[in-house]
Amino acid sequence: MLYSKVKKHTKKTFLYLWSLFLSGLFTILPLTFTVVFLNFSFKLLIKWLEPIRMIEPNFIKHIPYSEVFLTILSIFLIGIILKVFILKRIIHAIEKLIYKIPLIRPIYKGLKQMVDSFYSDKKTASFTNVVLIEFPRKEIYSIGFSTGELPEELSPEKNQPYLNVFIPTSPNPTTGFYLIVPEKDLLKTELTKQEAMAIIMSGGIIIPDRFTKKT
Repeated sequence: MLYSKVKKHTKKTFLYLWSLFLSGLFTILPLTFTVVFLNFSFKLLIKWLEPIRMIEPNFIKHIPYSEVFLTILSIFLIGIILKVFILKRIIHAIEKLIYKIPLIRPIYKGLKQMVDSFYSDKKTASFTNVVLIEFPRKEIYSIGFSTGELPEELSPEKNQPYLNVFIPTSPNPTTGFYLIVPEKDLLKTELTKQEAMAIIMSGGIIIPDRFTKKT
């Protein structure tokens, strides 16, 4: 009888302690994931900006993460110059030169179209719709971007429309998969391009507030 009471009390105490542990765990998880994601993103950014260290003046190199601040400052300056001066004409001239280089042209053009499509909110942008598609197998869905209708001459079947779909990888959306999919197999979503990219880059951690249940 005494053993049974002790066992019951011990179990009750353990469950209470376990509930306290879970409560604390689920409280700090969002903050932890946020710190991990920001830390990963910052380290990735630093790695991308390493070449800038080679052209920095020596007195700036002693400043921690100076390449980040130099890059941000340069972007602001370029934006100001674009608004005030004629740098845009110079950039267009450089782009025309790049388009004449066979190996570089398709890479630059593709990346430029990708960046412009996310920056622009126009319906004519390259990524017109955010869709769901069963990929990489049935009953498993991936977020993709419809990039336009495939010409009928290239369609596997002439009696139904096919769409070009790009599926970015997580957390690096600059790589992904290009698919040719029947239009009927795609599910359109209410996500904007920016919201979809936030979900992909965060691995599903960041979900737009308008889709979360309000308590």
